[in-house]
Amino acid sequence: MPAWLKDSVFYEIYPQSFFDSNGDGIGDINGIYEKLEYIKSLGFNAIWINPCFDSPFMDAGYDVRDYYMVAPRYGTNDDLKKLFEKAHSMDMRILLDLVPGHTSNSHPWFEQSKKPEKNEYSNRYIWTNSAWEAPPSYRLECGITDRDGNYLVNFFSSQPALNYGFYEITHPDWQMSYKSDECKKTVEEIKNIMRFWLDMGCDGFRVDMADSLVKNDDEKIATAEIWKDIRAMLDEYYPEAVLVSEWCCPKRSLNCGFHADFYLDHKGNGYNIAFRSGDSKSNNNSFFSKNGDGDITPLVNELISDIANTKGKGYVSFITGNHDVKRISHLYDETELKIAYCTLFLLPGVPFLYYGDEIGMRYIDSLTSKEGGFHRTGSRTPMQWNDGKNLGFSETDCDKLYLPVDNSKDAPTVLSQLNNENSLLNTVKNIIAIRRSTSDFSADGDFEALYAEKNKYPFIFKRGNHIVCVNPSQRTEAVNINVDIESELFMIGNVNYDNGIMTTQPQSFAVYKLK
Repeated sequence: MPAWLKDSVFYEIYPQSFFDSNGDGIGDINGIYEKLEYIKSLGFNAIWINPCFDSPFMDAGYDVRDYYMVAPRYGTNDDLKKLFEKAHSMDMRILLDLVPGHTSNSHPWFEQSKKPEKNEYSNRYIWTNSAWEAPPSYRLECGITDRDGNYLVNFFSSQPALNYGFYEITHPDWQMSYKSDECKKTVEEIKNIMRFWLDMGCDGFRVDMADSLVKNDDEKIATAEIWKDIRAMLDEYYPEAVLVSEWCCPKRSLNCGFHADFYLDHKGNGYNIAFRSGDSKSNNNSFFSKNGDGDITPLVNELISDIANTKGKGYVSFITGNHDVKRISHLYDETELKIAYCTLFLLPGVPFLYYGDEIGMRYIDSLTSKEGGFHRTGSRTPMQWNDGKNLGFSETDCDKLYLPVDNSKDAPTVLSQLNNENSLLNTVKNIIAIRRSTSDFSADGDFEALYAEKNKYPFIFKRGNHIVCVNPSQRTEAVNINVDIESELFMIGNVNYDNGIMTTQPQSFAVYKLK
């Protein structure tokens, strides 16, 4: 287990929307380079960059055309290498986004695979054995190549699935076992890609759709074998490299080779119920809503279970949001966001913040789809740095921007919040400082729920020699609790402890050190 991960706090960057350094309206690698000091100043010591490889951008870069080359819109491989080097000089780490499940349909491998003549790449993707063979249980693209067969896609039609084989074979004429030599070649090529970027200075990878490599593998038995094999390679040759999975099942992912796994916004899971159970500020029954209609127990129960089943194997990861979901600010006002973030950053595991969430950037629902974004497009707008041209994102004409900036008169910016000690930005900065001030709040620190009752407030939990009290509701709530407080470290609103009773005023949050 790489030691650096347990103290990491990650900042996710959607590169085309972070900072445009050359005035072409699109964010780039050098833009990230220029803003490293800002990210570091908030307390973040690690970064995850969404795909930055060459692509036709039918799915915003998740359709890779060349795994070994930075997309020209972002710069060059040398630019990325310089970014790694500067980050390391600042004691920061960078993860790249690895997309192992599919490529673009313009990738050279697929250009060869779709040819009628047998060649080295014929089996790099999954093809049926005839243009007339198209079982409805599979997502197939039919009759659009000269090859006599149809190819399986993972998501969009432009994303043919790489061939890792099948666990249960239902059509033996064209389905290969995941143990076949042809499928193993795919795994070896992914290893080569990882080695290339790790040798350049990358610190690891966030892995897209990590649980979906092998098909007909409902229990992920074969997929787990592949990741264990990849992890063995990393442990031997790159022991400090980290793998973070998009899986949302720590009990599986952390036991098959990953170092951390995201809690994703899946309807009805603990993360969803606690943070994102609603469709608007007025219709929000999340626990962290001031409406006070939420339930923290599903999240607490899942967290306790996952920690017990993965102790020593890796960490869960809580996220403020990401490029695939509506920005969390569409559900919360500023005070609600402060309390939600402060809780998230002090829970066990490795936290991730999506760029712009630190200032409460808004979800823009009026945008048409951009590069396959569809409903996600409104969460991918340019970072808002100041009140200047294009809110500081780019020195170019607005109609040339990757996406338009928030044109609201009160659009939040970094500059407007930087010198306001009570701003959301500085709240994030202060709570990260508390997290990093003691090992009690590290990813693997102890966790105990002192008060977490169904549909009740507050939520009180213990991390080592510290306790955290959380009352997002608009009600005063008091509970009996037996603790011995030495000092108050942080507070939002008003929380008071007297004679064994913890009284939390409406919309309050507190961190205490115990004797």
